[in-house]
Amino acid sequence: MISPKSRLILHTLNDFVYFCAMNATVKTILLTVLTLSVFAIALVELSGISNTALFNKFGIGDPSHQHELPPNDAAARDEKMKSMPKTTIEVKETKFDFGKMKEGDRVSHAWIVKNVGQNPLFISNIQVSCGCTAPTFPKEPILPGQEGEVILEFNSAGKPGNVQKNALIMANADNAPLSIGFTAQVEKK
Repeated sequence: MISPKSRLILHTLNDFVYFCAMNATVKTILLTVLTLSVFAIALVELSGISNTALFNKFGIGDPSHQHELPPNDAAARDEKMKSMPKTTIEVKETKFDFGKMKEGDRVSHAWIVKNVGQNPLFISNIQVSCGCTAPTFPKEPILPGQEGEVILEFNSAGKPGNVQKNALIMANADNAPLSIGFTAQVEKK
């Protein structure tokens, strides 16, 4: 009687013999497809590229362009925000002008947000109006009376002319979402 382990080895050897008997051209094509598939999967997994970014690079159908968080993390942060008691957020300046710049320049500006309420302020996300703008924000709650920074980085590549971009601060504040934004005059290369 043949053990299951031996049967598996024999089955594997049988498959190998069948594979070796195949036409060389078919083998080459199959090995090429297999190699490219493994390479593509490894590239996506190791690079951290999301399926949305990989297959929808222009963000069609996704106006929020939520760069900062993977979808499952954004959903978890949103649920946490909804479960927290309300507070009040204050931003001294809501608009900023970068002035003149050359197309292709990258610039950033930090908005100071202050928790002027009685409960911790939790920013769940920053929704930006364009893929050319990347937000950074505090991931931990901002305690009452404390401040944090919301940074918007603008990449002017492919954006010549007068530019106006906005972002929404999504938080557990009674005055949220709070809109911030910037303008710039981008000179064509």
